[in-house]
Amino acid sequence: MELKTELENSLKDAMRASDDVKRRTIRMVLASSKMAEIVKGSPLDDQAMMAIIQKEIKSRRESIQDAQKANRTDLESAALAEIVILESYLPTPFTEIELQDLVKVVITEMGAAGPPDIGRVIKAVMPHVQGRAAGDKVSQTVKAALQK
Repeated sequence: MELKTELENSLKDAMRASDDVKRRTIRMVLASSKMAEIVKGSPLDDQAMMAIIQKEIKSRRESIQDAQKANRTDLESAALAEIVILESYLPTPFTEIELQDLVKVVITEMGAAGPPDIGRVIKAVMPHVQGRAAGDKVSQTVKAALQK
């Protein structure tokens, strides 16, 4: 099933179940996807939808950090609940070891030797991890692998 259709169906289910947190979270994702479709001028594919969900998760994590600084546990718990909902629409994430193995394979295939190749390697790894690892995590793994 297409991810956007799955989100729309989940929104209907959340409305029927009076699940305010899930309803609000899914509506935010669908609104972001609608804006992206308007900018792009065509419907989004599943990869673009996953990127939007990851962006929303990143935003919630930043909100959690701000809430912790302000000692607002209520906002922190709300953001955590939204993250759990959003992550349920993404494929299972790579483990640390799986990501390191993928990065090593790409480095070997490209013949990358050191820090000057970091950008090229990240660019080559990203299509393989779409939706299963965040960009910052990929960047850290590639940098660590090429620093050795």
